[in-house]
Amino acid sequence: MILEIIEFSFIQRALTAGVAVAVICSIIGLFLVLRRHSLFGDALSHMAFGGIAIGMYTNIYPMWTALIVSILAALGITKLRQSTNIPPDSAVAVLLSSGLALGVVLVSLSNGFSIDLFSFLFGSILLVSVEDTLMILAIAVTILSIVLILYRKLIYITFDEEQAKVSGLQVTKLNYLFVVLAGVTVIASMWLVGILLISSLIVIPTITAMMFGKGFRKTTVISVSLSVFSVVTGIFISYILNLAPGGTIVLVSIGIFIATLATKYSIRKVRRLEKSTIRI
Repeated sequence: MILEIIEFSFIQRALTAGVAVAVICSIIGLFLVLRRHSLFGDALSHMAFGGIAIGMYTNIYPMWTALIVSILAALGITKLRQSTNIPPDSAVAVLLSSGLALGVVLVSLSNGFSIDLFSFLFGSILLVSVEDTLMILAIAVTILSIVLILYRKLIYITFDEEQAKVSGLQVTKLNYLFVVLAGVTVIASMWLVGILLISSLIVIPTITAMMFGKGFRKTTVISVSLSVFSVVTGIFISYILNLAPGGTIVLVSIGIFIATLATKYSIRKVRRLEKSTIRI
């Protein structure tokens, strides 16, 4: 059955675009989680909702307005964190609420929700066009190339930002560049899981991978593998059972997280029992 499903061109496009988004989400997500900015993707997705509402209200292609608003929001969060005493999580909360409020107001002025808006909110990966697929691939290649080029510098900043400044790295510029990459990643993810579930795709595979307790590189590989598996499995299940692809992908990812958590707990319990038996 799987081979028959793969023969459909729209499934091929969905898998191609989905895998590309899964890779960049897991890589960007790893840096965000390690920086303790797990809600960053959530804030950008809500700002993107406001951007989409602006596009629909002004009759401009919503993806472009969402991209601009997301990048400006990302830069704004970084600026607030660097130049004020406002805690990062508070700045995220302010932008999250602002984006959502702006979107709701503009949607009400645009005569309510439409089919296009629902596709942005919940994803429409099975309807992605050839042009959209090529665009997503181009975005993924660009983001991965930049991350690979700046790999060591980004790691340095992630684990010790103050020491990175002392060593002479242009931390501020690199932080601005990284948040722009995060903003672009959020926009690319809209096709896959929609605005409401973007944060889940960015955070959950990373948290699951970190529970394996490996080094940075191995954690990256595990996170990417889990993310790709969730996307591919979710797309197949959603098509076979006629479910929403975005929600199915996230549920698969959550299922992997719960299974990993349960396995880790069982291993700890067994080790404790072994230790107590040895002492006796």
